[in-house]
Amino acid sequence: MDAPARPWPPPVGAYAEERELFRLLQNMLEELLIHKPDDPIQYMIDHLKKNNDDAPRICVLGPPASGKTTVAMWLCKHLDAIRISQETLLFKEILALTKEAKAYKERKQKIPNALWANLIQERLSNVDCIKQGWILEGFPENQEQAWMLQSSGIIPRHVVVLYAPDTVLIERNSGKRLDPFTEEVYHTTFDWPSDPLVQQRLVKPEDLSEQEMSKKLLEYHRNFPGVFQLYQKVLKSVNADQPSVDVLSQVLTYVQTRQRSAAPFTPRILFCGPPGSGKSLQAALIAQKYSVVNICCGQLLKEAVADKTKLGELVKPYIDNGYPVPDNLVMKILAERLNALDCMTNGWVLYGFPRDIEQGEQLQKSHIIPNRYHTTFRPAPTLEIQARLRQNPRDKEENIEKRVETYYRNVKELEDFYEDAFHVNADQDPHVVFEFIESCIIKPLPFKKKIKSL
Repeated sequence: MDAPARPWPPPVGAYAEERELFRLLQNMLEELLIHKPDDPIQYMIDHLKKNNDDAPRICVLGPPASGKTTVAMWLCKHLDAIRISQETLLFKEILALTKEAKAYKERKQKIPNALWANLIQERLSNVDCIKQGWILEGFPENQEQAWMLQSSGIIPRHVVVLYAPDTVLIERNSGKRLDPFTEEVYHTTFDWPSDPLVQQRLVKPEDLSEQEMSKKLLEYHRNFPGVFQLYQKVLKSVNADQPSVDVLSQVLTYVQTRQRSAAPFTPRILFCGPPGSGKSLQAALIAQKYSVVNICCGQLLKEAVADKTKLGELVKPYIDNGYPVPDNLVMKILAERLNALDCMTNGWVLYGFPRDIEQGEQLQKSHIIPNRYHTTFRPAPTLEIQARLRQNPRDKEENIEKRVETYYRNVKELEDFYEDAFHVNADQDPHVVFEFIESCIIKPLPFKKKIKSL
């Protein structure tokens, strides 16, 4: 049996996570397997030169009249991406296959799936789509089209599916109006423009009759499960039967999130907050659920003293006399613990340090860098914290007030130092707090499955 792989040293692991090396290599490998170039090395060089791994690749799907065009156009404006739809491919683009596709349309024949896939592939290979990314509206319509796109190397990172009751969609279809100048879609009841000039130029599109609309909806419901099956890992359904602002907000939130990476991840979680905000409880809950090492800086110092280590002997006089332990001694004990094998392998959750920006900078210089998801507690009102702490007989009132005052004196600089911190209101049920913290860190913190012994 092979020996277990040794964890990377902290500087190496931090560098790999910060530069997202695993994601970079994963993306290049995917491109190689999809396109199968004759010269893989040159292809990877060209791929890196494009520098477009973060460009949006989004499909907006849904039944007729669900608002796909509105959502796609809004996303294009917000993300500066290129919108591609069946209409733009046939009437706005000059592509090699456009004439052939139009011929089918003029004969009122269905355009073959393969021709659609080739049209889309040709359009997405243009420089603007490569650099800016793309929003593909209303396609694929069935699993066969989705497979054709995938075999051509067209794989969306996010798929948004709009849904609404059929009765709502049929009603929407009858009131739809189109601005031929901007191609924006309006509605006589739900979304009428305030500009009189826009109102005057609106035209009624070639709507389907209610019977034809019902037939289209039936076809959509029959085909959608196959599309869902293929894209389910990157798909989000959004209720289109609500105000457009809410729809757009939910869609934007989703397309701006990254899918969970398969990269090896060692969680390094930092909890900051004033006395009484519940750091120890939340750290214990996180450690218990995700099998990370729970480290309280104060407890660590006491353990060093109890174990009579060399550093513990140096720390003992400060603790016995109630003086702050010098930062250099704290850092030596902390670094030794955080670089231990269990912390490097399973990850850790730390609280009680740093308490000011100088301590934060010392952590960073020692290559002890929390992952990009820091959790800072935004405390309950100070008087409530103090009232809660006075119930503990081990604490004196003047000590509590001093600790709270010290926290507020340093918290602004710490928040600026950890600028990507999540802020949590600690003045609520502890389980509600835990759920919020978990929602903030769950993306990069996959749950470790315990292997049952046979």
